[in-house]
Amino acid sequence: MSLVTVGILGILALLAILFLLRMPVGFAMGIVGFIGFAHVINTKAAMGMLGTELWQVFSSYGLTVIPLFIFMGQICFQCGVNKRLYKAAYTWTGQVQGGLAMSTILACAGFSAISGSNTATAATMSTVALPEMKKYNYNDTLSTGAVSVGATLGVVIPPSVVLIIIGLQTGQSIAKLFWASIIPGMLLMLLFLLTVHVICRRHPDWAPAGPRTTWGEKIRSLPGSIEMLVLFGLVMGGLFAGLFTPSEAGAAGSAIALFISLVSRQLTWKRFVLAISDTLRTACMIFMIVAGAVLFGRFLAVTRLPFEMAGWVASLDIPNFVVILVICLIYIIGGAIMDALALLLITIPIFFPVAQAMGYDPMWFAVLVTIVTTMGAVTPPVGVTAFIVSSMAPGTPIQRIFKGISYFMVAYLICIGLLMLFPQLVLFLPAHIH
Repeated sequence: MSLVTVGILGILALLAILFLLRMPVGFAMGIVGFIGFAHVINTKAAMGMLGTELWQVFSSYGLTVIPLFIFMGQICFQCGVNKRLYKAAYTWTGQVQGGLAMSTILACAGFSAISGSNTATAATMSTVALPEMKKYNYNDTLSTGAVSVGATLGVVIPPSVVLIIIGLQTGQSIAKLFWASIIPGMLLMLLFLLTVHVICRRHPDWAPAGPRTTWGEKIRSLPGSIEMLVLFGLVMGGLFAGLFTPSEAGAAGSAIALFISLVSRQLTWKRFVLAISDTLRTACMIFMIVAGAVLFGRFLAVTRLPFEMAGWVASLDIPNFVVILVICLIYIIGGAIMDALALLLITIPIFFPVAQAMGYDPMWFAVLVTIVTTMGAVTPPVGVTAFIVSSMAPGTPIQRIFKGISYFMVAYLICIGLLMLFPQLVLFLPAHIH
């Protein structure tokens, strides 16, 4: 049996364990990676690899950026930043037809910028936005669809935990990946807003306009969003100016979030403890996925499957963009059935060498697959984010939520198409970072 065949069987075994045994993805990748490495080399080498690789992963200074950014998001969540963001967005756009849905997407984008997670954004914004839209007689199809797709911005808009992991896994600058994702993230958000406008033109009864607000009320609502803008501006501005590294940016962001929460007197001791416990829980989950992905990646490396695939694709007499389209399709399907971070950690060692062999910019490829994977996160039959929203809206059938999401699929496709046609949408900002 060839090494490449062993690698393919390892991937099939991983999928079988994930779907048949429902084992957590980090443990599944670790087990398959260890057994596969032992089969290809020997058990003693696998034991040595296990100790060495896990030590290198968990002693890495770069990984400290993950719990720091998660902690920053948790502090903001416990202080009710999501509610204030939503109120501010609604005050400015609520009187427009579909304004509440637009406010939801804007608030999701704002909260994404401090949480870095689509699942966290989906859960928190559902509790805030869905009851408000129900109060103003919004159609469930539009309201749940808007929350579901708005939540996916959490993976694209920095500081994204997924981009941090991709940067660490591929050796790219995390700061540059953050800047590379800003324009695509804003573009996707604007396309979502345009989609809401089109839906409201076709179904005006789905989204009645809310009560008008005065300019005084609009101005008074701004403090609810200014603190988030200040936090985001200081963190990203510090990275842009080279004042601190990504890990230091996470520490600075956490300290600023704590300072804001203490000044505003929104953080109680109980909420502070909750923020710490949720941070630890989420960070440990991510670290286990990372550890499993490292072991699985070492197994794939010794089988030479990624390099053989890269060489095979490079030798094909077909246009490179066709190969990228096939890779995107794989990510959409994969994103529909598993967590975005886990999917990317499994597949980056396989497809990253392929993209490099075809001459694509690694930063552009990283941002592209991140957006494509977020599209998979709301695609049936699984669509993890859609099911999170469904759990927050028990009276709404999941089929109706997927119907609402389907209206926004064109926005994803347009965004992906524009990034393929105009790579500078990704590469422009990082090119100006020194």
